[in-house]
Amino acid sequence: MTDDELQHLIEEATFDFTMGDNDDALAKLARATAAAPASFAAWHALAEINFNLRRFDAALGAAERAHALQPDDLFINTTLSRVWMEKGDKAKAEQFGAQAKIQSWKEQLHSPSDSSGATSD
Repeated sequence: MTDDELQHLIEEATFDFTMGDNDDALAKLARATAAAPASFAAWHALAEINFNLRRFDAALGAAERAHALQPDDLFINTTLSRVWMEKGDKAKAEQFGAQAKIQSWKEQLHSPSDSSGATSD
């Protein structure tokens, strides 16, 4: 599967989910993760859809796979925090929430929103 085909499949799955076709969405993401097990985007999409369907064990499994691929990603750390909170493990939720906050700060430092030097005196 090419990168473009993979991206298209993930987008189709996301669209299916937004239209209420949960089984089709999950089937497409299962194909995507099987064809490209190193695809962060596929695993993250699978985690988010399972989370929204309140399938927390499946969401956790997919989120952990995505996290293994990109442990410093802001969004996967946020997803893991949300999953652990729903599963009742506040300590793990806070751990991943803190990692998400750190990544957010790092991103802000690398791309400040306005460096024009204007002040509001």
